[in-house]
Amino acid sequence: MLTRAFIGLLGITLTTAPFTQAQSPAKAKTPPTIELRSGLVIKQSVRITPRVYRLSAPESLDSAVVTVSGDDITVDFAGATMEGTASDAMPDVAAGIAIRVDGGRNVRIMNARVRGYKVGILARHAKNLSLIDNDLSYNWKPRLYSVIEHESLIDWLSFHHNEKDEWLRYGAGAYLSDVDAGEIRGNTVTQGMNGLMLVRTNGLRIWNNNFSFNSGLGIGLYRSSGNSILHNRVDYDVRGYSDPFYRRGQDAADLLMYEQSDKNIVAYNSMTHGGDGLFLWAGQSTMDTGDGGANDNLFYLNDFSFAPANGIEATFSRNVFVRNYAEGCEYGMWGGYSFGSRIVGNRFIDNRTGIAIEHGQNNLIVANIFVGDSTAVRVWGDSIEPSDWGYPKHRDTRSTDYRIDGNMFGRARVGVRAANTSGLTVTNNRFIDVDSVAVVRDTIGYSFIDNTVAEDAPWPRRFLRPPRELIDSVLPLAGGFMPSRPDTSLAGRPRSAIIVDEWGPFDYRSPKLWPVDSTHELPVRLRTLGPPGKWRVASRRGIASLSSEGGTIGDTISVTPKPDSLGDWELTLVYTGTSTVSPRGVALPAGAAYPFSYGVFEPQTDWTTRFFKWSDSTGDPRKNPDAMSSLTPTAPILSAHFPRLDYEGYRAIPNLPRENFALETTGSVDLAPGEYTLRTLSDDGVRVWVDGALVIDDWKPHETALDFAPLSGGHHDIRVQYYQGDGWYELRLEIVRGKDRSPGSPGAHGS
Repeated sequence: MLTRAFIGLLGITLTTAPFTQAQSPAKAKTPPTIELRSGLVIKQSVRITPRVYRLSAPESLDSAVVTVSGDDITVDFAGATMEGTASDAMPDVAAGIAIRVDGGRNVRIMNARVRGYKVGILARHAKNLSLIDNDLSYNWKPRLYSVIEHESLIDWLSFHHNEKDEWLRYGAGAYLSDVDAGEIRGNTVTQGMNGLMLVRTNGLRIWNNNFSFNSGLGIGLYRSSGNSILHNRVDYDVRGYSDPFYRRGQDAADLLMYEQSDKNIVAYNSMTHGGDGLFLWAGQSTMDTGDGGANDNLFYLNDFSFAPANGIEATFSRNVFVRNYAEGCEYGMWGGYSFGSRIVGNRFIDNRTGIAIEHGQNNLIVANIFVGDSTAVRVWGDSIEPSDWGYPKHRDTRSTDYRIDGNMFGRARVGVRAANTSGLTVTNNRFIDVDSVAVVRDTIGYSFIDNTVAEDAPWPRRFLRPPRELIDSVLPLAGGFMPSRPDTSLAGRPRSAIIVDEWGPFDYRSPKLWPVDSTHELPVRLRTLGPPGKWRVASRRGIASLSSEGGTIGDTISVTPKPDSLGDWELTLVYTGTSTVSPRGVALPAGAAYPFSYGVFEPQTDWTTRFFKWSDSTGDPRKNPDAMSSLTPTAPILSAHFPRLDYEGYRAIPNLPRENFALETTGSVDLAPGEYTLRTLSDDGVRVWVDGALVIDDWKPHETALDFAPLSGGHHDIRVQYYQGDGWYELRLEIVRGKDRSPGSPGAHGS
């Protein structure tokens, strides 16, 4: 039991965010019922005739299909649906804004279904705004280019700048800018990129919403303070994961809090399986000046488990974390440069590291339970900090003054690991079945007092309870969802349940075939995923044998392609069972047949490849576009034949240097009649010739970029030149059916 003395240690005074119910005109007559049309401006309370409205939006984000302008307005959509694109359209062609709220007080939008737009609802400069029971799912999201075996840097996100609404390039179910007070309740945003985005928005109560299965963020805050985020399902907002090949998260998150977002209360939320569960960062202004942070937020009784990267990432800031779960993550909590933070009564279970804090100061780690983490608590300071950061030039960033008190450590290799730290106090902790209680080096002024070491002991069945005063400050709301993880729930599944395809996270509401391991293994093993039910083979093409012709969801099927079809085969199954909802939001009743497929299209090519090492004396391709002409006549450092062009990473390719190399490769393909696209991903520079004609010329140094060239059926001779300077390298060449110009995720500094 935590004592009242811990209130002083927590150092916080908490109140819930102010909330005023949006007011409709008192005793007003029944509002008129209207139909939607493009360009409609609503200036009074109305009810929308419930039907499907297919209304495309202008691509400009300065206008909208429908605008709401004025005070004391309720727009009840009564279940009406706005569709900006056809339900089977690719998600990255969605454009424009469906509903725009321009200023006003006491505006209330409710019961709308909005899909096929870049932004579902955009509100600016509103006071006491309410969004109630809207479904803003299946709006814009980008195609992803990370594959089963490895990721691509083109999918990484950057939310670091938003002073000029840069976040709008990523789209959102709802985007609120300069909104003051209100209620966001009962809304659903799934299968888009971002759920709810708050920019300079304060005093909202956000509760009982579902912002799950998006490929970017569930909830994002930028310069937004005093909000209460309670009782929400915000799970599987993720990209950058492929079990067992990579687990990076790519800066997706269930909850993002950036740039001076202070004094928010986050409680009773399920935020599992996100790229990060929580990603909190002080902001660019703090990084430049050392001032400010995203401070004095309270995180209470949330589940941040099963993140590919960090259950909690909270950096350069001061915050309070009480009674949260972080299980099965790379890091339960990454708290780099945290200061004055209070980490009390949490559970960190089966993470690679429970808590990791570099360059932290005056942090309190009290009454937590650590089970099965390789290292439970690690604190340290590096001798060299990044030279381009302003923060360490303005702040004392030594690793110092930790109190690790009253925790329980179990089944860990190391309990406490410290390096280059001063003022470390480890007291009153219990270590059970821990290989090494502590590993300490280059650390001064530390003490280990009154700790208990045992080989085995019973584990507590509940959290250590915080003081009554803290509990009363975050009482649950009546009717609020409470996070729980029964074995049957998606939130309770291990991290390996995350499946990310080219359009984002799979939501298990429809059947899916997915490789168990590399797509280049033979035979190919495919898992059947989805809701409970049966499957049977409907058709096959280019397949020599299957391990089974039918079964139940959860089965694994071994597929052996025909020798002459290794690069072009497809298996289609039919599912019957419970009701389904497709990845585009099309619902089918229980018992309805649902076909689902997996196939490979990789035209067989023998790439004859020569690698060269370049230097200033031989010519630098970054500076001289003609440098390759002097390299290719020389003796290569390596010559080889490869079945595909697919290189990426920071480490050296075997038998090659990691930097300053180039290649030239040639190959030929034979394509059946039809339309095709040759697609490259490259970093640093690439050129492609097809039948002697230069079709891609992206030779200036660049981060990972996409380039396209059309192809017709028939025989084609292809030549590729590529160079790598330094840093990340990436070259991938693919031929896909049809006309493909999907641009991928918007870059870090604009769309």
